[in-house]
Amino acid sequence: MKRSLLETKEAKCSINYILQNLNSIRVETLAPYFQNLPIDPYIKDNYRFRRFSNFKVCDQHLVQLPHAKFFQSKTYNPLLGDVTREYGELDDGLVQLKDFQTLVLEFFEFCKRCSTFTDIGVHQIRITADPQQKGNPAPEGIHRDGVDLVGIFCVGRQDLEGGETELYKSTHLPLNRTRDLAFTKILNPGELLTFSDHRFFHFTTPVHAASSEIGSRDVFVLTCPALPFLKE
Repeated sequence: MKRSLLETKEAKCSINYILQNLNSIRVETLAPYFQNLPIDPYIKDNYRFRRFSNFKVCDQHLVQLPHAKFFQSKTYNPLLGDVTREYGELDDGLVQLKDFQTLVLEFFEFCKRCSTFTDIGVHQIRITADPQQKGNPAPEGIHRDGVDLVGIFCVGRQDLEGGETELYKSTHLPLNRTRDLAFTKILNPGELLTFSDHRFFHFTTPVHAASSEIGSRDVFVLTCPALPFLKE
């Protein structure tokens, strides 16, 4: 039986993980759009804030797709699997920014090498922590997203400790955190980590306030394809 085009692309994909410093993107133009993110209603303790939009790339231009709800199965998300979730769309002003569009198109360059899909999901996420409450960027634990490629772009970190992004090379859970650890790093503003969701599990460690002030970690998480979604 012939392999599908997707399987062929994945076999030929040269990407395991790539860390880039995107000096061409001015994070200071993106940062203000994290100030008024809505609280994520699906996570208790009110430390996660989130928006989500789907895009399609057509001739190197972004086309925003209609509003949609999305879900993951418990296979990929043991915490919120089989729960249909809905978030507000990214702010129109953010979507129109050249720096935002450059980020998504930069990520899509890798998608063209490793996926047959042209749709990209963009999750805009702020995680906060204060002296009484830590923040958990990955409350579902070490996981995969069920896509081809994942990108994590850091926009900002303020008054925080922790938040190391980890990649584990393994074919199944449970894994050996020492033997299977392939990458670990605190992502700094301007850094984009892109990796194969087929080849790695990923996780980000909890964040803790570094002072008496509220700390925050602002990132975009990009997936290709977008997670399974339901149109209104």
